[in-house]
Amino acid sequence: MFPHRHCEPTGPRVARPRWLAMTECEEASSRSTTFELRTALNATFPGHVTQRLYLIVALLLVAGHTAFATPCQFEAQGEGRVAAIVDARSVRLDDGREIRLSGIEPTAATKQALTSLLIGHAVTLRGTDDTPDRYGRQGALMFIGESDTSVQAVLLAQGDALVSTEITDKDCAAALTSSETEARRQKKGNWAAPSAIKNAESPDDILAGIGRFLVVEGKVLSVRQAGAMTYLNFGRNWTRGFAVTISKRMLPAFESAGIALKSLENRRIRVRGWVEGNTGPRIDVLRVGQVELLGANELTGVRP
Repeated sequence: MFPHRHCEPTGPRVARPRWLAMTECEEASSRSTTFELRTALNATFPGHVTQRLYLIVALLLVAGHTAFATPCQFEAQGEGRVAAIVDARSVRLDDGREIRLSGIEPTAATKQALTSLLIGHAVTLRGTDDTPDRYGRQGALMFIGESDTSVQAVLLAQGDALVSTEITDKDCAAALTSSETEARRQKKGNWAAPSAIKNAESPDDILAGIGRFLVVEGKVLSVRQAGAMTYLNFGRNWTRGFAVTISKRMLPAFESAGIALKSLENRRIRVRGWVEGNTGPRIDVLRVGQVELLGANELTGVRP
């Protein structure tokens, strides 16, 4: 309905507080759009109704600029219209292509959320590699119409998906993680459930989720190395307790991130990944982003 204004950088980027995150160009664009909306509403709705509708629209514009703006604007890899939701992480376009939503892992509500968001909508695909996976699916970030917000970011902000840590671009990964963090803080969607984050002190509960992508929090009691593998142990019984395994080839990546694995002993961390194991559950760490350090006073999702 209104033309989309593109803002081009005119000088060096300056860090701003979150509540001042819009650039001058974006503020001008927002003011222009708000004025046009107000004019249209005044022509249609009289009096207090117009004022209330204008306030709602203005608040939505501000929320759109501050809460959902992401830097995940990779090269466009095609367009299409969503014809079907294949499963909780894949959709089929009207030309037959199957697209896997990269950067997220599904929850119980993801498929229904995708149905509500995508069916019948035109979408743009963005990413760094459009090579199909072994199932013939193209991995991509998906954007509805002219939106600058990915479907992945929307799902995460609603609490209807989990960050998978597969996105290697740091700015994009940080933006997706921020969307998930805010949803978790507000206990939206999946995060409203007491079982959304597993307690590392309850290995049987974690083992019940074998073969699933889970988020676990707890205190690392010991760090041990055996051959080419480092073990972060969360229980006294190494056989039955929960553990995180990190191969030797991952050590340079942790060092580059400023994390010495031995320093994690007696630290509280949050880890995510696919649960494996027989007698004792474990998560294999393949990316540094799977491990988050928790501050001593940081609110966690683990219920006592």
